[in-house]
Amino acid sequence: MWHPVAIWRACGTDTKGKQEVEAALLARATVFTDEVAQSVSIGEAQHAVAEGLIAESDVHQLGAVINGTHAGRVSDDQITLFDGTGVGLQDLAVAAAVVDLAVAQGLRSRWIFRRAKRRSFEM
Repeated sequence: MWHPVAIWRACGTDTKGKQEVEAALLARATVFTDEVAQSVSIGEAQHAVAEGLIAESDVHQLGAVINGTHAGRVSDDQITLFDGTGVGLQDLAVAAAVVDLAVAQGLRSRWIFRRAKRRSFEM
């Protein structure tokens, strides 16, 4: 039995055949991912799709929630699952959004990154 929580996360290494949660959970959940094609071919959705429990169109881009074209989780009893397939560019976009939000709320921190020469980055 799966109980609704804020979100289930499946973020293990993606490869053909891997499985972190039962396919039936995806059939009951609203499924989000960073890359639909990867989720249905080698990610967590591959088994649910292969078993006919969900279609590729039942797997939603996380970006659709971020840009407001998908409502995301809409009720306390809704089960949601995020299959993180490891798209670095999206990770950077989310990090940038978090920094922008922190700056907008007046939260600041000063980080120093070291490379060839010392540079500072202020949020």
